[in-house]
Amino acid sequence: MYGLQNTSDPQQWLIASLRSQPLIVVLRPKESDLHGPFLQTLICQRLDLLADLGVRHIEIAWLNHTRWGDLITAIRVRYPNLQLGVASVTTQTALQAVIDLDLAYAMSPLFDQELVSAAHQCNCCFVPGVMTPTEIRQAVALGCRVVKLFPAVVLGINYHRQISAPMGDLPFMIAAGGLSVCDLDPWLSAGYDAIALGRAVLSTTESTADLRNWLT
Repeated sequence: MYGLQNTSDPQQWLIASLRSQPLIVVLRPKESDLHGPFLQTLICQRLDLLADLGVRHIEIAWLNHTRWGDLITAIRVRYPNLQLGVASVTTQTALQAVIDLDLAYAMSPLFDQELVSAAHQCNCCFVPGVMTPTEIRQAVALGCRVVKLFPAVVLGINYHRQISAPMGDLPFMIAAGGLSVCDLDPWLSAGYDAIALGRAVLSTTESTADLRNWLT
């Protein structure tokens, strides 16, 4: 299944998938990734490595580029078992691209009520970025059962515990922004449900080895 348009509850599906492997790796395409043979691009090399390591959830950042959709198609063909989402969705244009391509989910760095409503109307799994208790409460009121805490490194590892006491039950929370492989176990132990890491996770041999060890 490429996307979740035919799933009756796409949010619950994403929650279940992330409970199985609470990790998302976010890749941001470069201009060179959008031209020439896909197999010769840097993003393909990174995806090959991530797939070989066993990473299941990959986000490709949205780019307002005519060839972005072609890149997504090429990724799907080569990696049919990846759960492919889209990062940096901040506009209706980006959201519509996610919906049109029937991608698994969209994630945003911000909380935009219009985007949340538009996504839910199309049965699209949209994960808004939140930072404050008020934003979390507003997102839940709009039907969001999954949120992204961003930027996590600014708020700190104890933020989940600090807000859970006065707020009670919290939605499924993905911590994102400034984290590394060494943060996975501590942040998951601190109450966060899943962690999103950037492409720096593959920046050194050591960090790649750490990711391999964590996955196995």
